[in-house]
Amino acid sequence: MSLSEQIIRIAAKGDGVTPSGRHVARAVPGDRVDEAGNVTPGPNHQAAPCRHFTNCGGCQLQNADDNAVSDFVRDRVVNAASGQGLEPAELLPVHLSPPHSRRRAGLHGLRTAKGAVLGYREGGSHRVVDLAECPVLHPALTTLIAPLRAFVAAHGPKAMVGIDLTLADQGVEASLSHFPMEGLGPTEAALDFAREQGLARLSFDQGYGPETVWEPVPVTVTLAGVPVGLPPGAFLQATQDAESRMLADAAAWLEGSRMVADLFAGLGTFAFGLRVGETVGRKVLAVEADQAAHLACKAAGARSGGQVLALHRDLFRSPLQPAELNRFDAVLLDPPRAGARAQVAEIAASKLSRVVYVSCNPASWARDAAALREAGFRLTQLRPVGQFRWSTHVELVSLFER
Repeated sequence: MSLSEQIIRIAAKGDGVTPSGRHVARAVPGDRVDEAGNVTPGPNHQAAPCRHFTNCGGCQLQNADDNAVSDFVRDRVVNAASGQGLEPAELLPVHLSPPHSRRRAGLHGLRTAKGAVLGYREGGSHRVVDLAECPVLHPALTTLIAPLRAFVAAHGPKAMVGIDLTLADQGVEASLSHFPMEGLGPTEAALDFAREQGLARLSFDQGYGPETVWEPVPVTVTLAGVPVGLPPGAFLQATQDAESRMLADAAAWLEGSRMVADLFAGLGTFAFGLRVGETVGRKVLAVEADQAAHLACKAAGARSGGQVLALHRDLFRSPLQPAELNRFDAVLLDPPRAGARAQVAEIAASKLSRVVYVSCNPASWARDAAALREAGFRLTQLRPVGQFRWSTHVELVSLFER
């Protein structure tokens, strides 16, 4: 009889790990694996809800139940913190976004001899998985997969094209890249496609940036009740669900702060939510480097009463200095994956006593958090967030005080 080991945790890339350190693909805590690599499912093992699981590179954890996924998300965040000697005063429950809630997706399409394939790439490969379903995506995006496949088959080039989909207030925005539009015929076909599918906007990038060919009315995304112009390719949180959870945490933690700086603000995802609440007359300065996002936030701020003011500034090259930061009661950070090393150094040197840090990368967050700790801040609240359902991508929202 062969010896077996139990899977005790999920590693960063989704493999199950035994006490001896053995990594086993598609195994979850509670499973047992024998010497030959055969896996006996345990109590946390579930049937994958998608037929493409194991081939599609979009999901790694569909065979893990919600308890196992929640534990994975929590452990990724807590381990990143403990690696820097950080322990939160309060670890809040993990928030998982539900299935069918992803409002943006990056797909690939390729014309073939028999038509076209369209979907995500296989794990570790450039091959495209031809999607028949996707339990992660919002239904408004899923219903476009078959029509887009037909459009690529009829009008696509012989090379791979990129297809970015975003759910806006007016419907779905579709942006196709590496997709030449030569002649009147393809352009008319594109307009017919956009009209028939009820797209909010259709744009093509032929190598010179996105060019809009269809946008019946200006496309917006509503942030905390404020319609904000949505530039092509603008960043949005992956799910409205996770955005609402993180915003609710940030708003609760910043209660009583009358002047707040929202750094790496994007379109104003957090700024517009923070302008409302029990703190009457709160002002929020939204600082963003991307010009299109900044201008959209600035225009929406002016239309919504003037509580959100926008500043165009690259915080990597020119972070707010201590004298500027000292004008505020608190700061919210939501940087890209690289983190906010330069800006955190200035916060550490300032007189600020409250910082909310939202992150999509526990490793860079932990590095920055260690710098805040050295400056006298305590990690008082921490919530792990899994808004990329069944993915190994983990996010968090946190509060630091001194």
